[in-house]
Amino acid sequence: PMHAAPTIAAPLTPQAPPAPYGQPQQPHQPPQPQFGQVPGQAAPPTPPYGQPAPAPYGQPVPAPYGQPAPAPFGQQPPGVPQGVPQGAPAAGAGLHAALQKYKETSTGQRWTPQNQQLMRVDLTIGGTGVLARQGSMVMYQGKVDFGYKGAGFVGRVVGNATGQEMQLMRCTGRGQVFLAEEGSYLHPIELQGDAICVSAESVLAFDESLQYEVRRVDGHGIPGGALFTMQFQGTGTVVIKTHGTPVVLPVTPTTFADCNAVVAWSAASQVIVSSQVRLRRNAYPGHSGETVNLQFRGAPGNFIVVQPYEV
Repeated sequence: PMHAAPTIAAPLTPQAPPAPYGQPQQPHQPPQPQFGQVPGQAAPPTPPYGQPAPAPYGQPVPAPYGQPAPAPFGQQPPGVPQGVPQGAPAAGAGLHAALQKYKETSTGQRWTPQNQQLMRVDLTIGGTGVLARQGSMVMYQGKVDFGYKGAGFVGRVVGNATGQEMQLMRCTGRGQVFLAEEGSYLHPIELQGDAICVSAESVLAFDESLQYEVRRVDGHGIPGGALFTMQFQGTGTVVIKTHGTPVVLPVTPTTFADCNAVVAWSAASQVIVSSQVRLRRNAYPGHSGETVNLQFRGAPGNFIVVQPYEV
């Protein structure tokens, strides 16, 4: 005969195994969560084959196979010296990197500008000495001899009379000499057999192989009756100093320049003195403000150099 007893549903929670004989029955307890897992949260799913398992909450992420593990937060990566910023450039940091842009520049030539206000002359190139204004040497390296360059009795008389006397020193030997004066802008001009006229106040240094002499510019209105400049001619380099960045203008029939602002001009140019009355910044009561202007004439190719400053 068929059994007619009613069907009873089984409980959803697993029953605890029976207790051993003689011990009380223990209530069923849920499994303990893993370290870093929220109670009641399901266990993380198993990662796909070949993929690393996710790290528990608060634990560092493991590095991929074959790569170094990342450094913990607030610590330097392994192999990095302590005290070096992590954001340092690849070229390096510190005092050496900060001064790298001011490093000495060497081009293999006799005259090399280090910047707009510092000139380097290599005495080992060329085989001749250099005449420079006394007190213009700021540094030298190597075996260099400095001596006084006298102008002679005739030169001193001409210099005292014209105001174009230059106190020079002679630099010889094997080494490098750095020249500058009061932060003036320096401009090396190389002569290849041609000539140039420069005011003695604007000359910093020049090769001893160049020939130089005093030239006289006659005209009315000039104190003393004449204007004197230095003419350099030959093969070599003369370094001119200016207050600010100068401008080079071609010589035309209508080219005029203030005699206190002109620095140099080509020796083939014709100079004519002309006086005009204008207001000057340094004119005082009772002074007419009269100044001397120079008019330049010459064939195409001649030039003048003017600085934005009045001596």
